[in-house]
Amino acid sequence: MIQNKNLVVVRNLRKLFPVKAGFFGKPKSFVHAVDDVSFSIKKGQTMGLVGESGCGKTTIGRLVLRLLEKTSGEVEYKGKNIFNFNKLEQKQFRREAQLIFQDAFSSFDLRKCVGDIVGEPLKVHGLASGSELTDRVADLLKTVGLKPELMREFPHTLSSGQKQCVGMARSIALNSEFVVADEPISSLDVSVRAQVLNLLKDLQEEKDLTYLFISHDIRVVRWLATHIAVMYLGKLVEYAETEELFVHRYHPYTEALLNAVPVEDPFKRRERKILLGEVPSPVDPAPGCRFQPRCEYAVDQCRLETPPLVEKSPGHWVACFVDFHGAGNFS
Repeated sequence: MIQNKNLVVVRNLRKLFPVKAGFFGKPKSFVHAVDDVSFSIKKGQTMGLVGESGCGKTTIGRLVLRLLEKTSGEVEYKGKNIFNFNKLEQKQFRREAQLIFQDAFSSFDLRKCVGDIVGEPLKVHGLASGSELTDRVADLLKTVGLKPELMREFPHTLSSGQKQCVGMARSIALNSEFVVADEPISSLDVSVRAQVLNLLKDLQEEKDLTYLFISHDIRVVRWLATHIAVMYLGKLVEYAETEELFVHRYHPYTEALLNAVPVEDPFKRRERKILLGEVPSPVDPAPGCRFQPRCEYAVDQCRLETPPLVEKSPGHWVACFVDFHGAGNFS
């Protein structure tokens, strides 16, 4: 799965959060938020990361930006491990790799107006000041479909779509190359979701951006992503090109995610399979496949061994012992 000339390469990445207990607060167990995850993203591509809430998607997004320190593994950006960067390299990386928050409003300083929020990265990195800063902020707002007059407004006066566009303007202010979009439309009204998704796509084409797009909605990921990685409880269970995943899926959890998507045509009917059981605890998980307690196809090997990620077909990677094939084309 790891190829040459990738912008971002993740190798065997792990992140454990200690659960403190006892008189001295020493950790007796660990939450396995991300457990031995590997993938790669080529420049200009969009990788969609999907899965249920709590599966580790957001943790991966923060690890690849080094907003969290890893437990083990590597994250390479342009061929260099970001966890070995010195201060100068770290500052350059901060210019080139940015984050779009799920709730942009929570990331704003409410005492600052929109112009100051969008222009702050330019000031911090010493790229603009005075009238030049004002002009660049105005251009950034135009780029994301907002009027320059909004520079004088405060965040609480904006609509939810405008807030997210302001967050996107801030994320591209430094001519970023890599952007992690963490559930960027989940907090938006349905009426403005398409507008934000179209804007993300237009910005990618215009500025040659590379995205890690995190979402629980596999329909959205299909529209935007070139590749999809499916996560379950800290593990990567399937990875493939987008259309390949929708036509041929080899993991029962991927099939369950697709089956949960509602049919848009009211005259169409599809047999629905409800995924039974609860998500197991990520605290010191038992040996075996993480999904096996909820999998109707599980065999004894699934309960004893953790399935490795293997290539089922060219570019299509799956972690499953069961010879499962999805129900065919999904529309």
